[in-house]
Amino acid sequence: MITLAAAAYTIPTDAPEADGTLEWTSTTLVLIEASAEATTGIGWTYGPAAITETVASLLQPAVRGTGVLDPPAAHERMCRAVRNAGRPGMCAMAISAVDCALWDLKARRLGLPLHRLLGAVRDEVPVYGSGGFTTYDATRLREQLARWTGDQGIPRVKIKIGEAWGTREDRDLERLHLARGVIGAGAELYADANGAYNAKQAVRIAAEAPGLRWLEEPVSSDDTGGLRTVRDAVSCEVAAGEYGYDLPYFARLVGAVDCLQADVTRVGGITEFLRVAALARAHGRELSAHCAPHLHAAAMAAIPNARHIEWFHDHVRIESMLFDGALDPSGGTVRPRDDAPGLGLEFRRADAQEYRVA
Repeated sequence: MITLAAAAYTIPTDAPEADGTLEWTSTTLVLIEASAEATTGIGWTYGPAAITETVASLLQPAVRGTGVLDPPAAHERMCRAVRNAGRPGMCAMAISAVDCALWDLKARRLGLPLHRLLGAVRDEVPVYGSGGFTTYDATRLREQLARWTGDQGIPRVKIKIGEAWGTREDRDLERLHLARGVIGAGAELYADANGAYNAKQAVRIAAEAPGLRWLEEPVSSDDTGGLRTVRDAVSCEVAAGEYGYDLPYFARLVGAVDCLQADVTRVGGITEFLRVAALARAHGRELSAHCAPHLHAAAMAAIPNARHIEWFHDHVRIESMLFDGALDPSGGTVRPRDDAPGLGLEFRRADAQEYRVA
């Protein structure tokens, strides 16, 4: 019998963080431990601590009778169990965390690294440095960019723009020019507006930005028409998808962007993430993984159309704090671990205890 344990940990940021449409000073990780016959797998999501209640009340009964070797069966039962609660949002996050834990449990039971269980098509996956929050002053932004491109050798970086819901275009462009000056002509520059602009604003910013390669959520990710308008008008790639909570969302989005993004901690775990990858492949699109880099590494190594993983400052810091076995992005790629089963990570329970909130 599979049993689930859920706990939430809220970790303060190392400085105030904000993007174009949201500000925060802490991040909550909800950890799931799925256990069966003396073996335990782990998974997690980033979201409200109340996710723990969803796991206990709705998902534990759904997975109790499923087999350790059959995560897709558990996934189907969980999706049915949340029908009246509503799948998008917290329920999807809860399903995602449990599904990842079940895949980790299966791999550990079989003694295999997770990417080998899934069937790897590559040994390493590209990453891009991500942060550049709108709350950073010029000095902090320079230091972060230099650490990625200089110290770690990551040849692609992303900063946040769309400050104050798109009302600070002057500062957005100033920061983009600063970033290009720090990283030089040889590195790829990405920008994430987090849906702060309207379509004409986004087109104008893309045209004035210095060598912009990637523009993420130039308008709301729910505005597929606006995304398509921007994509057709700019030379850089347009990407979106981090707020996709199920496969049908991506079926609607795939024709509106150049590259799909999916988040294994939101979309329904590894089970649904692989389906999104197949959908993208069928439409000639690559897939980029949003945040939670240590949960994405194995799954991204198993898909042929993987673009890159977001090496997100906030989540990298938390995952390095709370887990042994963190990956090294030096040179711009990460390699899923071959020397340990499952995800290759071990939770530092004692170190995490001070941050526990549920």
